[in-house]
Amino acid sequence: MILIIHEMISYSFINRALLVGTLVSLCAALLGVSLVLKRYSNIGDGLAHVGFGITTIAVAFGLAPLPIAIPSVIVIAIILLKIGNNHRIKSDSAIAIISSTSLALGVAVTSLTTGLNTDVCNAMFGSGGILAMSNSDVILSILVSIIVLMLFIVYYRKLFAVTFDEDFSKAIGLKTQRYTNLIAILTAVVIVIGMRLMGTLLISSIIIFPALTSMRLFKTFKSVVISSGIVSVICFWIGMFLSYVYGISTGATIVLVNLVVFLLFTVLEKTVK
Repeated sequence: MILIIHEMISYSFINRALLVGTLVSLCAALLGVSLVLKRYSNIGDGLAHVGFGITTIAVAFGLAPLPIAIPSVIVIAIILLKIGNNHRIKSDSAIAIISSTSLALGVAVTSLTTGLNTDVCNAMFGSGGILAMSNSDVILSILVSIIVLMLFIVYYRKLFAVTFDEDFSKAIGLKTQRYTNLIAILTAVVIVIGMRLMGTLLISSIIIFPALTSMRLFKTFKSVVISSGIVSVICFWIGMFLSYVYGISTGATIVLVNLVVFLLFTVLEKTVK
């Protein structure tokens, strides 16, 4: 196994993928705790579909996808939150409408340009897309991931307050909408970057799985956040290794590893009780 790992890390493109994937997995796991507790889990799928639609349009016009997709998905994330606050349209309905429309738009644009080829499969399921990232994409992904981590650390206490009791936080003068928007913005950024790692249809798994897994054994916000980050990074590394050895889709392998760890934590939870 040591020889395989040594061979694996001898490739520069795999090293880039490991670096970006580790940062994205960590960011996704930290934000996932707040999203799960606030019951915003579905927003991951919705924004991923939006990201797919915008990315395909950018590629069709010969533009760099990340610089176009990141601000666009941020805007959609804030709009989804605004719509969710409208009692006439439920948030899950808004997410379903926007995500399905974006996915259909992306497929339609792809059909009219490059056609439904292997690249579309890679975009949907993350089949090696992270291994083909350009140097500019890698640098942008690293910088953005570091910014997300720094913002999460700086506003940790406020995000904690908004996550657990938004009404009380509002009563004591905390601008809850600002920090709810911050969660949405950071999530949008992580999803756009993470789509290269996991694909459109699987990206939400690395946001949700680590949080749910950690909640099996840990009960405080801080312990769940720390555990989620560790679990997410370990699952990513194991998934990358298995994907390299057996030639399985990278995104699918990481999801399956997360599932196994979730089941393991569930068994441990029942054992401890």
